[in-house]
Amino acid sequence: MTTGTPPPTVPKRSRARTFVPLGIAAWLVLEIWLLTVVAGATSGLTVVLLLVGGLVLGSYVIKRAGRRAFRNLTETFKEQQSGAAPATAKPGSEGNALTMLGGLLLIIPGFLSDALGLLCLLPPVRKSAARFAERSLQKRMRAATPGSFGDAFQQARIHYPDGKVVPGEVIREDSPSSYPPPREDRGPRPPLTP
Repeated sequence: MTTGTPPPTVPKRSRARTFVPLGIAAWLVLEIWLLTVVAGATSGLTVVLLLVGGLVLGSYVIKRAGRRAFRNLTETFKEQQSGAAPATAKPGSEGNALTMLGGLLLIIPGFLSDALGLLCLLPPVRKSAARFAERSLQKRMRAATPGSFGDAFQQARIHYPDGKVVPGEVIREDSPSSYPPPREDRGPRPPLTP
């Protein structure tokens, strides 16, 4: 017996859901291969020392970049509280995100991730990545239309979910004798409706 409704279609997998796991698997295979090549050329102890050195250096880089970001944040808050116009860019504040990414890549065991982490720590790479990110963000902001995802934050900030506003005024009297006497409980009350 047929009901006349078409069979449900299975949604297509996005390219990211297809290729990201394959990319991660290829990355892991390449990292393991590089570890075995270096271990064969030198010794296993050298590989372990290099991996521990990457862990220590990555931890230091992340800690230093985090402190710098926190210091810049507190300075910005102090400037805003004092009423002074905040500076547009503080020297040494650009590239904190890329510095932290470099530290994270250094912490991840493997020589390819260590090489990419060290590359992220180079100042010319950080500056070019910051310029690229800024241009890309500006391009996307210009292309954003009203009603898009970027506009949703503004709408969520203005409108309450239920749309109700209750005007009122609170008057506090200090003498407890002016409070009305407690009413007797008559069970559950019906919900308030407009």
